[in-house]
Amino acid sequence: MAGGAAALRALLRAANALLQQRRYHAALAVIKGFRNGAVYGAKIRAPHALVMTFLFKSGSLREKLRSIAQATFAHSRNLAYFVFTYKGLLAAQSRLQGKKIPFHSFLAACIGGWLVFGDNNPINSQIIMYLLSRILFGLSRLAVQKGCIPQPKQDPFPLVAALVWGTVLWLFEYHRETLQPSLQSSMTYLYEDSEVWHDMSDFLLYNKRTDSK
Repeated sequence: MAGGAAALRALLRAANALLQQRRYHAALAVIKGFRNGAVYGAKIRAPHALVMTFLFKSGSLREKLRSIAQATFAHSRNLAYFVFTYKGLLAAQSRLQGKKIPFHSFLAACIGGWLVFGDNNPINSQIIMYLLSRILFGLSRLAVQKGCIPQPKQDPFPLVAALVWGTVLWLFEYHRETLQPSLQSSMTYLYEDSEVWHDMSDFLLYNKRTDSK
């Protein structure tokens, strides 16, 4: 036992010494990026999948748990693969050109996005829409910073909020099929299910009655 513990300590010391070597920093950053992508993807997806599955999906408990596990695994795997690909390509470009330039980030992310998130499925679709909304805000702020558009005299956020809500409810009412299924489910719950009730049980306590009264 003592020999095994000593060997383990020696192995840990060697691993820690390796982690301190600057020449291996780029490769080790790619590996840790893969780890962080997997962990972050699981942390983000698991609670979201848990809530959405139990709120809107039917089926047995086993089926719901399987759905949650599959969604969490897919998000975690894809994010891990993307970070691994992005950081690997970034390091390769920097090594080839001898320095890092802004275009390297764009190109590496484009390739990673194509390879990892190019499949049009519900998980990837949600991630892309999440990023798209933040990109639009970010580009708007950048345009003001660079002087491409003038600094607004008043906060434009109230107008943006009005246009976003006006557009999404118009789409829901008249072109529902264009919206993502999970958004359709949420809006159905909020705006259509609230139109139907039979007594106090499905007016205040439940959304829908489960019996056949």
